[in-house]
This record gives sequence, C-alpha cells and structure tokens, in this order.
Amino acid sequence: MEFANIKKYLGKPYYEAPNCLIYCGDCVELMPQLPSDSFHLTITSPPYNIGKEYEQPMSLDDYVLWCLNWINQVYRLTKANGAFWLNLGYTPNHPQAKALPLPYLLWDKNPFFLIQEIVWHYGAGVAGRKFFSPRNEKFLWYVKDANQYTFNLDDVRDPDVKYPNQKKNGKLKVNPNGKNPSDVWAMKKVTSGQNRSSEERTPHPAQFPEEVIERIILASSHLGNFVFDPFMGSGTTALTALKLGRPVVGIEIQPQYCDIIANRIDTFLDQPLQTSLFTEG
Repeated sequence: MEFANIKKYLGKPYYEAPNCLIYCGDCVELMPQLPSDSFHLTITSPPYNIGKEYEQPMSLDDYVLWCLNWINQVYRLTKANGAFWLNLGYTPNHPQAKALPLPYLLWDKNPFFLIQEIVWHYGAGVAGRKFFSPRNEKFLWYVKDANQYTFNLDDVRDPDVKYPNQKKNGKLKVNPNGKNPSDVWAMKKVTSGQNRSSEERTPHPAQFPEEVIERIILASSHLGNFVFDPFMGSGTTALTALKLGRPVVGIEIQPQYCDIIANRIDTFLDQPLQTSLFTEG
C-alpha cells in the first residue's frame, strides 16, 4: 500500500508532515478502517490501567479483553514478514499479586509468534519499602512469521566490548562492530524534575526515551518500511522513525498529546541541514 493512500481510508489527519501522518482518535475505532498488511513494524505502549490521566479504569478482565481486541487488529495490519513490539509495565490490581507484569496476562492470547521478552532496565522509578524497587519494564517482541522476519543485528551491536582484540587460533573472537546487546537493555528513563529532567522531556507523563525506540526500529525494519504506533503518546516512535528514514503513522486519542507530537516533529524538521533518508518502502 502506498503511504499516501492512508488518507483515503482514515481521512484528514490531525497532523501531517513529510512521511508522517498523525490521527487523533480511538485506535480501536480507526484500525478496522485500514486494509490488511499495511505496516512492517508496530511499536506501542498502551495505557497500563493504573489510573493515569489519559485512561479510563477497567476491571482487569475487561482490560485484557480490550488489549486483545486492538492487538488482533495490529496482527491483521502487519505484513507477512513484519513485527510487533509491545511495551507493558505492572498492574497492582491482580488479586494474587502486588506488582504483576502485564505481559504475563497477555503474551500467549494473540495470534503473533513471540520471539522473546526484552527487559528494559532503567535507573529511576518507584521506591519500595516492603518490596524491591521496580527498575524495569518488558517489551514483547512478536513476529507474524516465525521463519521470516527482520533482525538487523549488525545495526544494533554494542561497541562496548571488554576485550575487543581477544583472539582464538589467530582469529578475533569478537565481531569488530561490537557485541550482541542481549535481552537486557540498560537505558535511562525519561525523567522529570527541576534538577534531573531529561533533555528530551515533554509534558506527557509516560514518555519513551528515543534510545530504546531507535534500537527497536533499527533491529526490526529497513529504510522505507512503514512504522505504526496506535498509542502514540508523546510521539517518540514517530520522531525516531523519521530520523531513521521510516514513514510513520500514529494514532493518539488525546488532542493535547497530538499537539506535543506535532511540536516535536516540527522542531526536528526545522533543524538545518536535514538530509532525507527515505527510500521507497
């Protein structure tokens, strides 16, 4: 599907820039309007159902059913060799758990094939008194076809190798581009506060760091591949996709967050000496 045809199905976007369309609305209502096999890569983080300002609280059973509804739509929209990266935190609402990782309730209840769980370890978070302080969230890396999917390891290798010149039988033991970054990613959270606010911080209360999304996009897509985020939030997926030469479509239900997205992308596009990375996808 041509990128421009998205507007034929969803109408006029809330915000439009070169290779970027942002729609303001409910993704559960908008996604069924799109044709199947539309996107190469979906990256998203839905509300965690913990009472944030942008969500309507549900029972845990209803929340799981709601998630399965939109995840099944993501599956339909994903190309045959495409991927879906899902970020989820914890719920305090399970009757038999204090802080249950939401992936435990969802991982096997959809048609995707799970490649693995990625643990995102960050330095700041809730301080615990009667439990260990949480310092991680999970990403579930799903693909549509277990035997045919994109994984660009060389694009995301970690150059911080302890013994880069170590040899065995006269040959380097370590890839010269770096090591596999493993399934635990130590990357800082986007923090707030007068003295510790991250440079990329926006008013959105739950913002991805660009570093995390950059690794996912580089690992799971190619130049020109379409990226999608049905819970766009502060727009980090859109901004990072554009920086890496991937057209992007996003949906965000809150107009004030759509404005944050638009401002972030406009600021990026207004920077001098922007070189286009886009090729035909």
